[in-house]
Amino acid sequence: MQPVLPPGPEGLPYFGNAFQFRRDPLAFVRGAQRAFGSVATVRFAGFPVVMFFRPEHVRYFLIEQPRNFTNREVARGLRRLLGDGLLTSDGEFHRQQRRLVQPAFHKRRVESYADIMVRHTCDMLDEWQSGARIDIARAMQELTLRIVAKALFDVDLKAENAQLGQAFRQVIENPTQIPWSIASIQLDLPFTPYGKNMAGRRTLDAYVYGLITRRRAEGRDTGDVLSMLLAARDDDGAAFSDTQVRDQTMTLFAAGHETTANALAWTFYLLSEHPAVRAKLLAELHTVLAGRDPTVDDIARLPYLDWVVTESMRLYPPAWTQGRRAIEAFDLEGYTFPAGTLVLFSQWVIHRLPDVWGDPDTFRPERWDPARGESIPSGAYFPFGGGPRICIGMPFAQLEARLLLATILQRYTPQLVSGFPVVPRPRVTLRPKYGIAMTLEPAPALVPA
Repeated sequence: MQPVLPPGPEGLPYFGNAFQFRRDPLAFVRGAQRAFGSVATVRFAGFPVVMFFRPEHVRYFLIEQPRNFTNREVARGLRRLLGDGLLTSDGEFHRQQRRLVQPAFHKRRVESYADIMVRHTCDMLDEWQSGARIDIARAMQELTLRIVAKALFDVDLKAENAQLGQAFRQVIENPTQIPWSIASIQLDLPFTPYGKNMAGRRTLDAYVYGLITRRRAEGRDTGDVLSMLLAARDDDGAAFSDTQVRDQTMTLFAAGHETTANALAWTFYLLSEHPAVRAKLLAELHTVLAGRDPTVDDIARLPYLDWVVTESMRLYPPAWTQGRRAIEAFDLEGYTFPAGTLVLFSQWVIHRLPDVWGDPDTFRPERWDPARGESIPSGAYFPFGGGPRICIGMPFAQLEARLLLATILQRYTPQLVSGFPVVPRPRVTLRPKYGIAMTLEPAPALVPA
């Protein structure tokens, strides 16, 4: 007997809602919420996926009952690139890996990376020129990739940065698991999506395995994450294999730069579109920093900077959706869902619920001012996930986004090129489909007090 599932949007025979979802995933998931309220069932080739749309659902899946929901099956596409890394593993193996890597993201260690973050940003700014036109999304990706490589793996990617950045783009922008499209045809040719994806993966694998080989041969402990992985032992006392080290290294390379790069790109876009917000932020930076480079100690004195980044990640969350599979049956919203149920909950939808946010599509950093007393329920804002699987690199990303933004805005005011189309493209992360073309205008001069 088939379980009774919540209603959802009508689809085509056999294909279900696959084509509607593929055409515009962001519009589809938000439309499903508007039409069906708190929960809806969508179907792909007859296979049901239950979409949940309320903050309390996020709390249930991520915080209250996380051990009943696995992400391994829903992360199959990521696992092709990342292997069994932190993002794609589950259970005791995930907990073991997380304990191993956690010291690299302790508060004091993360703060020690601040100089690397600011120094690399200043190096980039020294190469920029007033009036130049750049793709701010690509510039942020290349910058954050260099930072994560130096901070976590003690390597300078200046020579390989463009090549590795292009490899990550090839993988992310050419997913190989889109049904009923050319992307699902596994022809390893230079002009097919699958071929581009595979070329990117080969480039990344060659670099990471080469790095592991060199570090093993050197036998030195540099105190970075790679040294921790190479020195680690499993429960039987055996060293990690090259594949195990590669999986964790690739995960940290990918996640450590991709989300922050996207968050910064969308923030520059929003600031360009909202000059009053930008002016208020620049005034705060001028007051606190007066043109000098920011430090860790400055962050607490830059509350508006914090609100700007937080609000940007509400409107354009780098991770726009999450999925889980139920290990055992569960009850929610008046339904009993069987073991094996696939569930989906989307930051893009829940971050824009009108009854939670009031003016959900408005870029309003002031909503995060504690003095205003605006109540935001737990589970309504989760750009980094939540619960025991909350992004381990969250402190790193939060510090990096704020330091980079403060450093760049004191030198340049990136302005969106007039008429340039800015279109969100939901893949593994929420990237701008065509990049974001901006003109580098010099920052306003400091006005003497």
